[in-house]
Amino acid sequence: MFQSIRNFIGSKFGAAVALGVLLLIAVAFASGDVANTGSFGGVTGGDRVAMVGDERVDNATLSQAATSTLERVRETEPTMSMKGLLADGGLERILDEVVDRMAIAVFGKQQGIIVSDRLIDSEITKISAFRGADGKFSEDNFRQALRQRGISEKSLRDDLEQSLAVRQVMIPANFGAIMPNELAMRYAALLSETREGEIAVLPSMLFAAKEKPSDKEIAAYYAAHGKDFIRPERRVVRYASFDVNVAKQASTPTEAEIASRYKSNAAQYQASETRQASQLVVPTEAAANVIVEEVARGTSLEAAAKAKGLSVAMLTPLDRAGLTRQSSKAVSDAVFSAARGGVASPARSPLGWHLMRIDQIKSVPARTLDQVRGELAKQIAQEKETAALTSMLEEIEEEFGSGANLVEVAKGLEVEVIKTEPLTTDGKIYRKPGASAPPILESVLQTAFVMDLEEPQLAIIDQAARFVIFDVTDIAASAPAPLAEIKDDVQAAYILDKASAEARKAAERVQAEVRKGTSLRKAMASIKKRLLPPQPIRMSRPQLMQIQQQGEGVPEPIALMFQMAEGTVKVQAAQGKQAWFIIQLRKLEPGKIEEDDPSLVDARRDLGRIAGDEYAQALQRAIRSQVGVEKNKAAIKAVGNQLGGGS
Repeated sequence: MFQSIRNFIGSKFGAAVALGVLLLIAVAFASGDVANTGSFGGVTGGDRVAMVGDERVDNATLSQAATSTLERVRETEPTMSMKGLLADGGLERILDEVVDRMAIAVFGKQQGIIVSDRLIDSEITKISAFRGADGKFSEDNFRQALRQRGISEKSLRDDLEQSLAVRQVMIPANFGAIMPNELAMRYAALLSETREGEIAVLPSMLFAAKEKPSDKEIAAYYAAHGKDFIRPERRVVRYASFDVNVAKQASTPTEAEIASRYKSNAAQYQASETRQASQLVVPTEAAANVIVEEVARGTSLEAAAKAKGLSVAMLTPLDRAGLTRQSSKAVSDAVFSAARGGVASPARSPLGWHLMRIDQIKSVPARTLDQVRGELAKQIAQEKETAALTSMLEEIEEEFGSGANLVEVAKGLEVEVIKTEPLTTDGKIYRKPGASAPPILESVLQTAFVMDLEEPQLAIIDQAARFVIFDVTDIAASAPAPLAEIKDDVQAAYILDKASAEARKAAERVQAEVRKGTSLRKAMASIKKRLLPPQPIRMSRPQLMQIQQQGEGVPEPIALMFQMAEGTVKVQAAQGKQAWFIIQLRKLEPGKIEEDDPSLVDARRDLGRIAGDEYAQALQRAIRSQVGVEKNKAAIKAVGNQLGGGS
């Protein structure tokens, strides 16, 4: 569990900070501020956790960053808690990332890097959470998303300005690094090497003690390893759902509304005629008349135009007014006076003289009120339904804002309130394998796990077809389970832990014998246990990479074998202490690479990317040193206490 956190927040900041997920956007909601005394290093820790140059990192900023990191870790570890995240110096590493990012932005300002408002606007329109159903930026979605997350527009814009400045400083630092050919050849040879060795396994439980541990031993083990038995946070969600039908009762249009709509759009229902024509434009009336005579003698308009180095264009269907706007009244009058298939009399526009052949005529008769009544009724009903639904949703938001609880609002909507069983962050029902939260809560569950008790919210489901109002009625914090309830689990863990320690000792004895020259098989036989014989392994690095590309997990012993020096033997624990591996690498065969090998291009590129990252990391450290960073340990501790539920 903790390894995924270390991998995430312990990674090198470098150039990745410039391209990472934006701090405020990733936060599911805005964390509350912590101890705000206004003094740096006061009793409660002050109102800022660090100073970066002349810029301050507030307590709330660090709190938000920790919340954001937790949400991202939960993508791979759904049951991760804030306490688990903060364990083993997690908050300090999160602060280091925030500080590094701010230091680079401060340095950028000192060097005259400016981020314009238009560039920030452009970045905002790229954020998917702010797009509407048509895929374009939606002002309403933008405001709603900020409101739901408790983020002000200024905070968002400030964060984007900082991110864009960081990007401009860091990207050039790791761009275009090139490695020499000799180094690339060595690297390419490494990529095509073949390794040969043996792997032996010692199952831990073969070394388990025959006697059961005493209650005292179990209690002592539980006290020392309580974090291994942490229960995930559980929450009970109360909700009620409804759909657009609740607004349809007030959407039936009246006769007066239908008649008024017909009257206001009378022009739309009058008789109309559109014509599609092929057009040839010439500069003079004389030239137009010559072509008219040729067409009259049987020459097509296209042939006559081609003979003079001109071409005929086909226009889209237009009514009289549309053609007038596009050309002139004279052209429109000529076209609408001609018969289908005929060429209208030459007429002039600002472009020249038009010769128009009438290809198609479409006439639409006038429509009476009775003929369009159904169409208008449906249109008005939809508009009224949308207006009623919008009004109702606004009223719900206002009621919640005024202190109304979920039950009261649900009663007004005449919908049933349902209460879930305790849920974990991954949507599972606690201690009920295979049972999950209702599907309608799937999109709001993350929000439910950052809400306070009985603070109801409204959410849109299924592209505004369904809605849900929900709150949280009970929160069970993540904490070690009582020993009395999990004594059997603790006993099993104790037995495995002790057995694993003995298995490790045996593996290290085998390792020592192999280092003296004894074969792995013979050294294993000296253990005097029923063990599988060592398994021979021969694999090339391309085979290893193929397994990785196919998404298949590479066994840990094989992965280690590709990191070892030739002629060495290593000991490695299996996941969960279930076994110990002994890996011996007997032979390493480097790949053969010629100077014209195509793989050299990829090798130089890969090495250049690695070197570029190192350049960026070096620049980041230099910037941090130049800008100057001062941390407030008391404030950091206060933030950690608040996030972890301490005092």
